[in-house]
Amino acid sequence: MNMHRHATRIITAAVLVVAAAAATAQALTFTQTVNMHGHAITNVAPPVAANDAVIKAYVDGLMQRLNEMALIPAGYFAMGTTFADGGTGELPVHTNFISSFYLDKYEVTKAKWDEVRAWALANGYSIGVGAGKAANHPVQTVIWFDCVKWCNARSEMEGLTPCYYTNAAQTLVYRGGTVDVQNAWVKWAANGYRLPTEAEWEKAARGGAVGMRFPWADANTITNSRANYNGNTGYAYDLGPNGYNPLFAPTPYTSPVGYFAANGYGLYDMAGNVWEWCWDWYGNAYYASSPSSDPRGPLSGTSRVLRGGGWVNGADGCRGAERNSYSPGNPDGSLGFRCVRGL
Repeated sequence: MNMHRHATRIITAAVLVVAAAAATAQALTFTQTVNMHGHAITNVAPPVAANDAVIKAYVDGLMQRLNEMALIPAGYFAMGTTFADGGTGELPVHTNFISSFYLDKYEVTKAKWDEVRAWALANGYSIGVGAGKAANHPVQTVIWFDCVKWCNARSEMEGLTPCYYTNAAQTLVYRGGTVDVQNAWVKWAANGYRLPTEAEWEKAARGGAVGMRFPWADANTITNSRANYNGNTGYAYDLGPNGYNPLFAPTPYTSPVGYFAANGYGLYDMAGNVWEWCWDWYGNAYYASSPSSDPRGPLSGTSRVLRGGGWVNGADGCRGAERNSYSPGNPDGSLGFRCVRGL
């Protein structure tokens, strides 16, 4: 069997063309070459006239998102734990509608962090250096405030509208300091990057599966062949082996992003590797009163939500419903993040 057969899929994108007098919709077709497993190898866009700047910008952005981000479809999902091993903060189970969005397929790498941070420092931002075991490992030891500013810098670097501001009028882009950005200060409909809400993160982590403990659909158990975590067979659902994964020694035991298989939405490391910062303030009782459509967390708090588990923690942290939190100004070697973009 020829293991290198390629298939070509045609993806049609609706493009908004802005004219001086009117706006018309056009359709662009471009090809994406994939291997037999459906993984993209190359993307080839048709020639675009130089004066069609709007079309070109749209296509460039779409191509980038296809390569770097996964589309999470709109829909309902049951948020919270359906297992007896969860905490009180994971209850009650409740149904949320989540609008569609793009999410980074991979945790932000140290290389990507450094690239955006260098641009940011040259353009009026103050962002900490962070840490990372290698260029293709997740950045870690990053505080929530810096992750939010980094999202804004990534947006501006790519010519997108930033999401985070320091005033309700949304006129002052958040670029420096440690500001407790409020929900009302966020341009939720902007085309720039931001942190996922806790509900967006959980919907994405579940990968379309229903009632499963972990981000995969074929088992409610975990082993170190599926995620990077600190094994402990004291948990009935942890098949081990015990301890850190020796493949990733020495400490910090982070693994290259994408080392393990993706979930049903094509997302990697939604269980283990590093905990991921989310937008929301943490509220242990929030589920009892949260909105049923696109919830964005409590209006205030003392710690921000973390999701997904990390290399230093046990299998319980890798559960799709697990909720954790940390002070937004405190760094840790097991904390990282990934970004959302709106449609």
